[in-house]
Parts: sequence; C-alpha cells; structure tokens
Amino acid sequence: METTVSEATDTTTTAVRSRKAQKKAQKGSEESATVNEQQSPSMETAVNVRHHKLKSDEPEKRSSAEAISERNGAFEEGDDRFSISIRLQFNAATVGLFLLSFLTRFYRITHPRGVVFDEIHFGKFVSLYLKNTFYFDQHPPLGKLMIAGAAGAVGYSGSFEFPKIGSEYDASVPILALRFVPALCGSLLAPIVYSILRQVKLGQGVSILGGLLIILDNALLTHSRFILMESMLLYFAALGILTVLKFLQAHPFSARWWTLGTIASASLTAAVCVKFVGFYSYLLAMYIIGRHVWMELPDRRRSNASILLKVITKSLLILGVSITVYIGCFYLHFATLYKAGPHDNVMTSAFQASLEGGLASITKGQPLRVQHGSQITLKHTHGRVCWLHSHTHVYPIKYKDGRGSSHQQQVTCYGFKDVNNWWIVKRPNKDSLMVDDEPDYIEHGDVIQLVHGVTSRALNSHDVASPMSPLCQEVSCYIDYNISMPANLLWRVELLNGKESKNKWHAITSQVRLVHVNTTAALKYTGEQLPDWGYNQFEVAADRRQQTIDTIWNVEEHRYTQHKDKKDVLNKLLATEMIPTEPTKLSFWNKFSELQLKMLLHADKLESHMYSSEPHEWPLMDKGIAYWIDGDSNAQVHLLGNLVIWYSATMAIVLYVAFLVFYLIRRRREIYDLEPVEWDRFRLGGEIFLAGYLIHYLPYFFMERTLFLYNYLPALLFKVMLLCFVVDHCQLALRKFVKQSTLVIGIFRAIVVAWFSGVLYFFQRYSVLSYGTTALSADDVLELRLKDTWDLIVHKP
Repeated sequence: METTVSEATDTTTTAVRSRKAQKKAQKGSEESATVNEQQSPSMETAVNVRHHKLKSDEPEKRSSAEAISERNGAFEEGDDRFSISIRLQFNAATVGLFLLSFLTRFYRITHPRGVVFDEIHFGKFVSLYLKNTFYFDQHPPLGKLMIAGAAGAVGYSGSFEFPKIGSEYDASVPILALRFVPALCGSLLAPIVYSILRQVKLGQGVSILGGLLIILDNALLTHSRFILMESMLLYFAALGILTVLKFLQAHPFSARWWTLGTIASASLTAAVCVKFVGFYSYLLAMYIIGRHVWMELPDRRRSNASILLKVITKSLLILGVSITVYIGCFYLHFATLYKAGPHDNVMTSAFQASLEGGLASITKGQPLRVQHGSQITLKHTHGRVCWLHSHTHVYPIKYKDGRGSSHQQQVTCYGFKDVNNWWIVKRPNKDSLMVDDEPDYIEHGDVIQLVHGVTSRALNSHDVASPMSPLCQEVSCYIDYNISMPANLLWRVELLNGKESKNKWHAITSQVRLVHVNTTAALKYTGEQLPDWGYNQFEVAADRRQQTIDTIWNVEEHRYTQHKDKKDVLNKLLATEMIPTEPTKLSFWNKFSELQLKMLLHADKLESHMYSSEPHEWPLMDKGIAYWIDGDSNAQVHLLGNLVIWYSATMAIVLYVAFLVFYLIRRRREIYDLEPVEWDRFRLGGEIFLAGYLIHYLPYFFMERTLFLYNYLPALLFKVMLLCFVVDHCQLALRKFVKQSTLVIGIFRAIVVAWFSGVLYFFQRYSVLSYGTTALSADDVLELRLKDTWDLIVHKP
C-alpha cells in the first residue's frame, strides 16, 4: 500500500510499451521520474513557475524525459510486439474511509420497513421498470435504472405499489436490494473526496479530514440510506471531477490519458443522467479543462498545431463519450418500457400509440386520413395534456375586471376524455356533415370549419379579448344573437410535419396549427385556468403570435360521420372505445426527441409544501424535512445536516474570500506574500471548490419551483472541500507570517481537534434522526429541536 500524492485512490493503469523501448529507457528512468515529477504539478503551476523565473521569451531546451519519451514513441511505432501490464495501487486512507463510510451507510439499512419520503415516487418508477410499464419523470432515468437492475437481480417483480409514505413493505419487497445502490454510492463518496483533495496537493491529514466530514454529515448519511437519487448524483459528479483532474495531468494521447478522459466524460454525463442538475458539475468540469488549456498557452515549447490538436481531440473525446452515454441511457429506458402505463397521456398520441396496450387500436381500427365529415378529437400536443372541448355554457356577459365578452358558447381545453371533446371537420361549401361517397381529404393549406359534435355549433373567433389572456382573442362556438356580430368560422390547416405525410392531414402523427382566416390568429392553449364559471378548465384563445408550441395540436381519435340522424351520431360518440390494444411503431429518435421536450416542459410548478424551503435558508440549515415517523413512537427520520459542519463550512467561504481580497490588494501593491507555486495552488483551490459551490448553489435563486433542503447537497459537497482547503491554508499562513509559529500552529491544531470533537458529538446526537431506530419521548424530540423552524414531529407524548 502506498500513500503517494499522485496516487490517492484505487487506480488501474494500463501501459503498452515495446520491449525494446523498455530497455532503452531503463538507464534514464530515475532522471525521467524526477523531471516528470517537477514538470507535472497540479494544473498550471509548471507554466507559472517558468513565467516567474524566465526573463526572456526564448523556448527552453527539452528535458531528457521528453527525449526519452520521443525515443520510446519511435520504438513503439517500429515494433509490433506489445506487453500489457496492469498495476493496482490501494491507499490505506481510501480503503479506511470507504470501510467506515460503508458501515455507517449500511447499518440497519432495512429499517424502517416502510416507505420513506420520496421512496414513494422512485419506488414506483422502479416497480414500473420491472413490469416494463412506461412512466414519465422530469429527470433522466439512470438512477432509477440502476436501482431497478439491483432489485431485478434478486428476483423482485415490482408488485409493491408504494401507496403512501409510511406504508409497510410486504415480504416480497427486497429492501436491501432497493437501497443498496444509493448506499454504495454514498459509501464511495468519502474516499473520492479524499482523492480530490490530494489532487490539489493538500496534506494527507487534511484530506482524510475531508473524507471524515463527508461520512459524519447527517444529511449525506440520510440520503444514502434510502431509494433516493442524491447519493448517486454526488458520486458520479465527484468521480467526474476527480478523473478530470487526473486526466489533465496524464501524458497526452497515452493509454492512461484516453482512459481517464473516457471515465471523466462518462461519469459527468452519468450525473446528468441521474438528475439534470448534474449539468452543473459538468459545467464545472468544462471550466476546469478550459482553464487548463488557457494556462498552457504561454508555454512556447508547444506549437500552435499541437495545442490545437489536443484541444480538438479533448473536445471530440468528451462530446463523443457524453453523447453516447446520454443516448445509451435513454435507449435502455425505451427498450425496457414498452407497455402502456399511467403516465402515457403526458406524451403525444403518436408516442402512446407505439406502446403495447396504448392507443394502437385507434390507429388500427380508425381511418388514417382526415377528410370532410371526419369526427375527431384534437389533443394539445406539447405541454399539458388536454383536448379541445366545448359545452352548452356561455362566457359571462362581464368579467370581474369589468371587460365584456361575446357571451358565446365556451371553448376550453379539458384534461379528461369526454364526449364534448368531439368535433366534425366540414368544408365551408358543403352543408352535409357526413363523409361523401368520393373521399374529400383535407391537405395542408385547406380552409375548414370545425363543428362541435354535441351542440352542432361551429368554432369561431373574433376581435374580442380572451377572458384570462386579454392580449389574445376569444375563441367560442358561434351563437347567432342577431346583434351585428357576424360569424367568423373559417380556419386554415397548417401541417408542421407535412413532409412526413406528403402534406396530407393524418390522425395521430400530423402536427397541425389552425389559423383563423379572418384575423390570422392561431388556436392556442394559453395555460391559464378559468374560474368557476368555466368549471376550472383551461383557456383556449387565438393568438397572432403563431410560432409557439402551444398552438400545435394533433388528431387523436378519428372516425367518419355516417349517420344522418343527430341522435345516432351522439350515440356513436358515447359508445366509442377509448382503450386500444395493439402497438404501432415509432422510431427511437422520435421517442427520444419528444421525451426531451416533455421533460423540459413539465418542470415542477411553484407550489407550497410544509417542508419546502428557500435557497437563502440552506447555508445555515433553517429548515429540515420529515421523511418518516414510526406509528407507535416518536422514532423518525428527519433530514438535517451536521450543524457544526454546515456553519463552519459557511464561515470557510467568508474566510477564503477574505484571504483572496487581502492577497489581491497586497499584490496590487506589489507585495507578494505567497510564492508563485503557493499562489497558484491557492487560486486553484478556490477556482475549483468556491466556483463549484457557487455553480451548484446560485441557480436555485432563479428557479420558480418547489425547493427542498436536499437540493443543497451538491453545493454542500464543494463547500466541505473548500473548508478543508481553508484549514490547510490557515496552517500555511500561520507558518509563514506568525512568529513562534510552532506554538501558534499547535494551538490552531488543538482548536481543530476541539472543533472535530463537536462534529463527532453532533453526528452521534442527531444520528437518531438519520437511522430512525431509536424510540423518542416528546421531551427527547424537543431537546433535539435547536431551532424553532425545525419541524420535528411529536407523534406521542
């Protein structure tokens, strides 16, 4: 076992060399190792040291290590005999941190034997995977896929329904298997944090401290023990940052370079595939790589061509791996979920029709092409699921704001299938509503009327303001009140994907925009909910701004009108079968692109929740989240972090910024308190950890959706590492600037030991809220409540 700086974690290095090259390089191995150690400091120090020492712009002579490398390369090209060696290195610190973390995460992991908080959602998704039933979630599927894989491996069939929080798991549910992957990822996080700190050249003691702080944070412990996504998100993000740092230190185009670059790209993309917020870690990694390239530019030893080649190669490698992993994740997702399920109606009609047991019977048993006399339902294609709807009720004469309406028949968008969703397509020059003996198909650009199937009134619009969206015009079904308000019933059909159907209007697949001929406004779902007079259905209006996704509709159900008697037509509509049985085909790329759009459009809306919190409340942990409570006692799982860690890490941010401002002012006065290497390392730590914290934290201030304390965990990860960096730098500052530094450093370390004792005490005291295994009295719960805003539950006296 080794404790070297550069090999801080378990690594696998594959080296391919020719045997002749090994013999040639043997004499210069010691010199090569020394030179390489000096020339591969963290990120940018080599370039900056050279910048401070050189007084001219002349290129330096190439080192003997580079010459040896070139000779080795020449031998590799000329010799086709290769040997492969695999070298495994284990670090005692990383193994110890993993084992300690593993014990804390897996201790009584099957308790509680009931649904905990968001297990109600993710558990359902896992069950649907195992039943091959389609579901919709606004986040990518990798985390759920991994948990489903573990549960499926032990034979779980997905029979449990996860009905509500606190519901007891039955004997068929493999609780350990369902919680295994999050717990394993949570166990691996501490050694990865240790390795990251070693990569930025922190001492081993401070790096071990960083791993211990990850282990001893109660919030990270809690989220690692249940069917939740955050531990996997943090694991992949941290692994990606670690391998990026190693990737930038590897020799370009070597086997190690390619391997680390691939692992880094795959890990960072995997974080995105667990939750979209993993993109922030991806963005941080791209910043680190871009910064590294920028710091290499002053090195005159490298030609423009070589730098450009390396940048292009890095870009292609990262993009290629990222695209492959992301698309591959969704390919597996669609291959697994091929049956219709409870979330199908979120997707378009074409998507639903591709699922087994979905809308396929409609496409099988109904006519494809829309023509005069077609009975159709028009579904809002993107965004909220609803159908164009009308009923006998009319708009009120006046709205609350005093504006008047047309008092015409209401037209809305209704979120349930209903007989009032049916419309009949009519040519303006024909009186009959039945299909003719000779088909009269509707094509792109044709002008039609839409007649409501039940009330027989035609779809109309006019220059009257819409009730909820005054900038749009009202849409109604026309009633002739004989008050000089003429009917404007003509609509032009615009097929947005007409090339696929040769400009023919098809059911299910054709996406159509209906443009009002008289006013050039497009039929639009506005997203506004109508008051009680509109039965809280959604507003439909006509908008002259046509180019929005809310003006896109598609025909879902379709059949021909062949009954002359109106009662027969109504009975036909009421008897319509709406549950199809056989699938049709939709390509992977069509499914993939549609699901990406739906995930973006179906972001959480801003809602109130008793345990929601705001970003400004997170750094000082003003509010937690109740996850589970025992029905027979006050034993409970409540999300709270380690207060000592969270507060001291927040102070570390302030202290780092103070150090930075102090040094910058001093350097502006040409007083250089730190050596070039020390200054570069100080900047590097801040640009990774402080930037990582801000990138993962600040965006939440601009999100209009319900937020919870667990959204802060990725930012907390970087804040903890910044805390360790500040502790290490304080020791450096005391050693450099304080007289009798030995005594002062001794006092400082005693303070750190006392502070760490506080960390241990808080972890032990509040671990009862992470494990939920200890029965608590009402007094015990009140003693744990250090803040009035902590909503700990007192279930029994």
